[in-house]
Amino acid sequence: MKHLAFKRGALILAVLMFSSIILSACSGSSKKEEGEVSPGGKKQEQEQVELRLGYYSSAQTDAKMQELVKKFQDSHPNIKVKTESSPYGQFFQKLDTQIAAGNAPDVWLSDGVLVPKYAERGALKDLTDLIGKDLNHDDYYGLDFNKDTNGRYWGVPQGIQIGVLYYNKDMFDAAKVAYPTTDWTWDDLKAAAEKLTLDSNGKYATDAAFDGKKVKQYGLTFFSITEGWMPVLKSFGGGVLDPTLQKSIINSPENKKALDWIVDGMSRHLLPTPADLKSFQSNMAPFPSKAAAMRIGIYARTMDANNAGLNYDVTLLPKGPDGKRFSPVIANSWVINKKAENQVGDAAWEWVKFWATTDEAQKEWASLGEAVPVKKSVANSDQFLNGKPANKKAFLDSFEFAGTLDVNAVWSEWVGKFNESINRAFQGEIPADQALSTADKDVQQVLDEFYKKK
Repeated sequence: MKHLAFKRGALILAVLMFSSIILSACSGSSKKEEGEVSPGGKKQEQEQVELRLGYYSSAQTDAKMQELVKKFQDSHPNIKVKTESSPYGQFFQKLDTQIAAGNAPDVWLSDGVLVPKYAERGALKDLTDLIGKDLNHDDYYGLDFNKDTNGRYWGVPQGIQIGVLYYNKDMFDAAKVAYPTTDWTWDDLKAAAEKLTLDSNGKYATDAAFDGKKVKQYGLTFFSITEGWMPVLKSFGGGVLDPTLQKSIINSPENKKALDWIVDGMSRHLLPTPADLKSFQSNMAPFPSKAAAMRIGIYARTMDANNAGLNYDVTLLPKGPDGKRFSPVIANSWVINKKAENQVGDAAWEWVKFWATTDEAQKEWASLGEAVPVKKSVANSDQFLNGKPANKKAFLDSFEFAGTLDVNAVWSEWVGKFNESINRAFQGEIPADQALSTADKDVQQVLDEFYKKK
């Protein structure tokens, strides 16, 4: 009996000890949560986390970003944000050095065309699961523009740059040319450009006395990939890379037709050549400086046009020969450093989520006129749609046929090689066929050097 009593006592003691351990585990935490009550009856504060936030900026955008950082910190008192910003070129030059040294910011604002570069080099955190858990795709523009060929997401758009056709209404009125419509083809645009191109003697390109060496006003300004050849190539049914983004499709009949269209416009001085653009303060200056009647322009170009006081509006980009339309898009995005783990990684996602889901943050940034808001409810609000240009809805309507610039890990490198050949055709130095053939080989070499080593 004594032996049995001893066994029962030991069993009771064991149960009590086990229960004590469970209760202790349930009540203990290595991270102090806000609102947790200490034994003394006082609330404990959350553990503080420092978040390094990097972004490129100008004086105007930096002031607004700092305002939003403060609002974020007010709503997330446990997160202390340390900002790192500089002008565009300096920021990305420094960022490359930081990534190589393993010391990049925890979260940073990436130019949309550079997201694949960082993702495919292993610098970014895969955001697929976080986006699926916290963001409703139907509420946003542009989430899929950061999706790779394997369906993984590497960033959340901060603001969208999407292309439309800008036109100077005063120049159209002076030349007695009807404003562009959504039915325009690229040939319709060229016909109008001929009536809008003006020399220093006041002669339009339709006049036999027109002097193409003394152009005062171009019908259409034309600049590089986004606001130049890519929209034309794509709407003509061509392009640069196949869906895998690892194979060149440059040397195609569709691209030949598109290139012929561009070269013809430049040879007739309706569009400036790359050499012509050198006479301007920047390649983007002709339209706001009233030296061009039309431009292919992303949303950010509204800022220069508005600051210049132009009487202008926008509409959809023209259709190609088979009715296809293409609007170039750049989804400048928040990305998270792969090395940002645990509390820091959580804090980085809280910042991204704050930016994407908070109407106030979206509206505050939209007030700059720098980008199309990511959140559809804000983009379709009067706050965004009101003001100049009058037809801002054209930017939103363009999402129906929008696409990226065939961006991949070596985007900057292949664009450089493509431009080397294509610009020679624009200058009339080599035939279009030769330019496409050379560009096709050079671009494929860039692709092979990167992807065949992986």
